[in-house]
Parts: sequence; structure tokens; C-alpha cells
Amino acid sequence: MGIKKPAEIAEVVACSVGVAKCKLSATKAFILAIFAGVFIGFGAILATTVLTGTSAVTGLGIAKFMGGAVFSVGLMLVVICGAELFTGNNLIINSTLSKETSWAGLGKNWLIVYAGNFVGSILLAVVYFGTGLGNGAIGETAVSIASTKVDLTWLESFCRAILCNALVCLAVWMSVSATNTTGKIFSCFFPIMAFVASGFEHSIANMYFIPIGIFLAAAGVGSPSANLNWGGFVNNIIPVTIGNIVGGALFIGVLYWYVYSRNNNK
Repeated sequence: MGIKKPAEIAEVVACSVGVAKCKLSATKAFILAIFAGVFIGFGAILATTVLTGTSAVTGLGIAKFMGGAVFSVGLMLVVICGAELFTGNNLIINSTLSKETSWAGLGKNWLIVYAGNFVGSILLAVVYFGTGLGNGAIGETAVSIASTKVDLTWLESFCRAILCNALVCLAVWMSVSATNTTGKIFSCFFPIMAFVASGFEHSIANMYFIPIGIFLAAAGVGSPSANLNWGGFVNNIIPVTIGNIVGGALFIGVLYWYVYSRNNNK
């Protein structure tokens, strides 16, 4: 009771969730994507705050767990309140392979949602910068987090992003199985806590983490890396986005489609 079996989840993702997302108008999808960028940013703000005063950035495990635990509120807001998140929407490929949605519809959704997520993330970063809450120790943590991200190599960013979105899409997959709010909360909590605590890379989260670090560093906060600039942002976001697609769309979406939905393909 209160949970769907894996094959049932695959059917809902392919025949209901993916179809509904592709049927959204461009305007509605964009607005909901802005919400998702803000929601993930809220989780990032909370995680940065919790990590301040700890040695999490240098590797204290319990602090990383705490940061991951509170960051999970972002996906909870996306799933329960309703929003369009690019990384979770990688699962629409399950619907496309089942011929419930077109490849053009998939691509359109991904592009609109990705753009909306970016707008929401940047808007939140600008507003948070304006609060002045990042002028002290919290800002130093934010700059440190951003600096760590932009100093990663492309290979490191890509591989960490694969693992990240495998967990994010598994969280979304599990949330579909839950039939009540409590179940959806726990479905989001554990995989998201795991990816953050493990140090993996999420493209939409980085759309907040890196810009707020750039804003704060420009204001003289912290000790930023030389790579903490918009060029560094692009060098991080490209491999992370590609890795997220590989981890979410290929490793979860395509393989689960093959296992549970391929024989039902129209």
C-alpha cells in the first residue's frame, strides 16, 4: 500500500508525466521553470548557511551530510509544489522512446526549462546578494563553494554530474511511486542528500552557487579562485549539463525504458 511497483512507475512516467510536461505551453513551462530555479536556489542558500562555520568544504563528513540534508528541500518544493526542473525532466526521454511524445517536444521542453531554470537561479542570486546576508561568514562559504566548482577539470565536472543526475532522477522516479506527501518527501530526501554529501555536480544548483560566488567575490567577500568569473561559470556548466543528461536521460531514463517499457512500445 502507498507505493507503485517499478513497472507501474515506468508507465506513469511514460504515459502521464512526460506527456503532461510536453503539453505545457511555452509560457507555462518557462514560468514553472523559473520557480524550479528559485526552489533549488533556496536549497543552496540553506546548505551554504548550514555549512558555514564547519569544515565541510575541506571534507568533514557529518557537515556534508547536514548540507545535503537541508539542500533536499529544493527538490521537495519542485515535486510537491509543482515546477519544471531540467535535470528531473531528463526522464521525459522515457516517454519519447515509448512514442508518447516526440523528439521535437522533448527538445523544446528541455530548452525552455533549462532557460527558465537559469533565469530563476540568477534572479534568486541577485535578490540574495541584495539582502546583505552574504557579507560575512556565509558569504565566505559561498565564495569557497563556488571557487571549488570552477576549479574542477572538465572530466571531474562531467563524471560528478553523471552520478548527480542519476540520483536526482531516481529521486523523481521514487516520488512517482509515492501516493502521499510524506512518501514524496522521503523519496526526495535520501537521493538528494546523497548527491550533495558525496560532492557531485548539479547544473541547476550551479546556476545559483557560482553566480552568487561571483557577485560576492566582486564585492570583496572571501578569497576567490582566479577562475571564479563568468568564463569559469561556462567552463563548469557545459560539462556538468552534459553529464547530467548522460546520468539522468541515458543511465536512468533509457535503461529503465528498456527494462520496463520497450516491449510495450507502440
